Amino acid sequence: MTDNRNTIIAVILSGLVLIGWQYFYNIPQMEKQRAQTATQTQLANPTAQPNATPGSTTPTANSTAAGGAPTNVAPANAPIVSRDSAIAATQRVKIDTPRISGSIALKGARLDDISLTKFRDTVDPKSPAIVLFSPSGTAAPYYAEFGWVAAAGANTKIPDQNTQWQQEGSNALTPTTPVVLKYNNGDGLTFTRTISIDDRYLFSVKDDVSNIGNAPVTLYPFALISRHGTPHVEGYYILHEGLVGYLGDQGLQEYGYKKIDEAKAVNFKVTNAWLGITDKYWASALLPDTNAQLQARFSSNLTGTQRTYQTDYLQDAQTIAIGGTGTANARLFAGAKEAATVGINFPLAVGLGGYNQALGLNHFDLLIDWGWFYFITKPMFLALDWFFHLFGNFGIAILLVTVLVKIIFFPLASKSYASMAKMKAVQPQLAALKERFPDDKMKQQQEMMEIYKKEKINPIAGCLPVMLQIPVFFSLYKVLFVTIEMRHAPFFGWIKDLSAHDPTNLFNLFGLIPFDPTTIPVFGHYLALGIWPIIMGITMWFQMKLNPTPPDPTQKMIFDWMPLIFTFMLAGFPAGLVIYWAWNNTLSVLQQAYIMNRNGVKVELFDNVKSSFAKKPAEKKT
Repeated sequence: MTDNRNTIIAVILSGLVLIGWQYFYNIPQMEKQRAQTATQTQLANPTAQPNATPGSTTPTANSTAAGGAPTNVAPANAPIVSRDSAIAATQRVKIDTPRISGSIALKGARLDDISLTKFRDTVDPKSPAIVLFSPSGTAAPYYAEFGWVAAAGANTKIPDQNTQWQQEGSNALTPTTPVVLKYNNGDGLTFTRTISIDDRYLFSVKDDVSNIGNAPVTLYPFALISRHGTPHVEGYYILHEGLVGYLGDQGLQEYGYKKIDEAKAVNFKVTNAWLGITDKYWASALLPDTNAQLQARFSSNLTGTQRTYQTDYLQDAQTIAIGGTGTANARLFAGAKEAATVGINFPLAVGLGGYNQALGLNHFDLLIDWGWFYFITKPMFLALDWFFHLFGNFGIAILLVTVLVKIIFFPLASKSYASMAKMKAVQPQLAALKERFPDDKMKQQQEMMEIYKKEKINPIAGCLPVMLQIPVFFSLYKVLFVTIEMRHAPFFGWIKDLSAHDPTNLFNLFGLIPFDPTTIPVFGHYLALGIWPIIMGITMWFQMKLNPTPPDPTQKMIFDWMPLIFTFMLAGFPAGLVIYWAWNNTLSVLQQAYIMNRNGVKVELFDNVKSSFAKKPAEKKT
C-alpha cells in the first residue's frame, strides 16, 4: 500500500511538472517561433502588411459626451513609412531626460516618439534602445493623446490630430524645463498645453482653454492611449499583456488582446482609477486625478483587417463662460515597469512606494503582474532586491535567498528527513517481512504499518521537501519572468542574463560546433541543454541516491529517470531558476546527510552512487 502510494505521488508530481512545462513553456515557445516567422515574412514584404497603417482620429457615435473620448482608427490601405521618416516629416519638440529620449509632434500635439535609453534590445550595451511609442504611418503606431471633446451637436472648433500647434520658446522637454504649446481656433478659444516630465517616466499634461468669444462653450476633457495592430505577446498564462487598469470599486480589470477583440468595447463609470496598455516589461498608463469622475473605456476597433486598441477616459463637462478659463490635468506613465518606480504595496516594501504612494494611486503596483500568489512573489522579490543592493549581483542574491528559505523551512524539512532516516534504518526489518510472508501481501502491509507506527515513521514524509519547493520554485520563476530588474541581469561566466536560458549547449559541444540544435524543427526545443541544467541534473541525481532505494521496481524506475527528465525540462527555463534548483539540491543533500548522521543512520551516498555503475550479477537460471 505504502509503495503504491509513493509511486502514485511520484507519478502525479512528475505529471504536473510535465504538464506545466508543456503549457507554460513549450507551447508558448512554438507560438513565439511562428510569430517570429510571420513577422520576418511581413518585414520582407511590408507593402502587404494589412495592419501596418497610420492612424487618424475619427469621432464616432461614441465620441461625444454621451459615449466617451475620440476613437482612433487606422484608415485602410495607407502606405507605411519607416519610423525615422515619420518622425522627420513633422515639426517636433525634443524630449531629453536621463531615461527617455524622443519628441512631441507639434501636429496633433501627440506623445508618439518615446525610447527608453536605459534599456537595450539585447545584453549588448550598444544594441538599440527599447522603442515604446511610434507615430502614425509606421508599422506599429503607439501613442498618447490629450484634449477636449465638444458637446453633442455643438460646432465648436477644437484641436484634433491634424491641428498644428505652436511652441512658446524653443526649449526641449526636460525634467527642469516644461514645454508650452498653443493653438487659437479663430473663434475666440485659445488652447494652451503645458507638458512637463520628471526624471523617470511620468508626463504631466495641463490643458487650459480661455474663452474670449461671444458665447459660453461646454467641453469634456479626455485622454487616450492608442495602439495599432495586434502586438506579439509572450503568450504565457502567468503573464498578462494587453489592456489593464484598476477602475475604482470595480477593481483590477485585465483584457488580453483576444478578449477585448471579442468584447469590442467595455465601459466603466468610476473614480479613483488608472488604465493603460501593458507589455511584459513596458507599459503606458493614464493616471487621472484620483477624485475625477471618469467615463473610462477599453476598446478594440477593426478597419479592414487592421486592429486598433485603445484605453481612454472622458471627464465631466466644463462650461467655460465668456472671459473665463477651463483647466484639465492629466498624467501619463510611459516606461519600464520597475518595482521601485511603479511601487510595491506590501508591508516590507519600505522606501519602494514609487508612483503608487507618491501620487496616492489606487493599486498602481498591480501594473506589474505579481499574480494570485503575490503574498509569496512580492516577498521573494523584496528579498532578492535587498541582497542585490548588498552584493550587486542577482545571481548571488538567488543563492542567498535559497539559504534563507532553507533556514525558514528547516524545522519542517528536519522532521521529514528524520522520518526518511528512520525509514532507511528499518529497511532490514521490511526485507525480513518479505521473507516471512512471501505470498501474503496483506500480512506484509499490516506488519509494515505496525513497524512504522512503532518507530513513529511517516511513510510519505519524503515528499514534504519536494512539496515545500513548489511554491518557492513558482514564485522565483514568476519574479524572474515578470520583473524587469531580472532582465539582462548577469551572474558569472557565460550567464549574461538570469532571465534567459543557459546559452551553452551540450549538443554542439558548448559552442565548438557552429550549429544551434534548438533550431531543429519539432524537437529542437528539447535540445537546449546547457551547463547549468546538467549541473542541476547531477545534484538532483545525488539527492535521489541519498534516499532509501524504493523496494518497488516501478517506483525505483521513476526515481531513477526523474533527474534526467527534469534536466531536459528545466533546460529552457531561466538560468536563475536552474541555478536556484541546483543550489537547493546541494543544500538538501548536505542537510539530509547531517540529519541522517544525527539519527545514527549510515550515509550511503557514495555507496549508492558506486552501485549505480557497478555491473549487476547475472541471474541464475532455474
